[in-house]
Amino acid sequence: MRGLAGLLLAMCLMGPVAIVHAAEPPRLMLATRYHGQVAVADYLVSEKLDGVRGRWDGQALWTRGGARIAAPAWFTRGWPKAPLDGELWIARGQFDAASGLIRAGNPADPAWRTLHFMLFDLPGDAGPFEARVAKLQALVKTSGNDQLRVVPQRRFADKPALDAELARVVSAGGEGLMLQRRDARYAVGRSDTLLKYKPYEDAEARVVGHAPGKGKYVGMLGALLVQLPDGRQFRIGGGFTDAQRAAPPPVGAWVTYRYNGMTSKGLPRFARFLHVRDELPPPDPRR
Repeated sequence: MRGLAGLLLAMCLMGPVAIVHAAEPPRLMLATRYHGQVAVADYLVSEKLDGVRGRWDGQALWTRGGARIAAPAWFTRGWPKAPLDGELWIARGQFDAASGLIRAGNPADPAWRTLHFMLFDLPGDAGPFEARVAKLQALVKTSGNDQLRVVPQRRFADKPALDAELARVVSAGGEGLMLQRRDARYAVGRSDTLLKYKPYEDAEARVVGHAPGKGKYVGMLGALLVQLPDGRQFRIGGGFTDAQRAAPPPVGAWVTYRYNGMTSKGLPRFARFLHVRDELPPPDPRR
């Protein structure tokens, strides 16, 4: 790391936070992990987008943590009065750009033209998921606003077909897949009818220190020392770009990391950095 200059650059990259918080975070449906023990044909499948979860309440746009998003008026023009659940997304691999744009709170930024609200559910509708998707498509068509889109949903006959789709998405730079039972109702909280299917797991930890780099990374970050919510600590040494090693997440920041299972000590195996977590999700809402 390059001393004070590096720390200042890291702070600049995090940007200002121009947000207003709701009295309580939006009550959302949350996914559980897919483990292969379902009838794939009973589900609709979509790509898991690496964006910022958003909730439209009919008048304003909110993050999962309950922060109001300062979107331009034209961005939400024509949107329905019904609540909408979706992902604020630019493209694969552009999470940092989407997050930074939303966090900056500048409606005049032309980068808003690159962002879309990709819808995957209609929370206020009591019908089954397949019918909710059809209604979403009709609402988007009526809105006449190209920033509002529906996440494409597909059906697959069996697990081999699903696995082939996962391989295709991941090889193209995507995160993974989402599966939602076609007959499922929208239910607040962690749901066993909404599943995420990825080749790895991810979680959050808080940065408590920086280990210096060696070799080509002398003077830069070697690894992050991070702490789990239960107090246990471990290192994240991979997944960083050279720019991130030059200006690493500061102590106190929360980061999202990916991993593949657990070690014999119960710590994440092969942990790799994904991105800074600008806003921690609230505790899972209870049904």
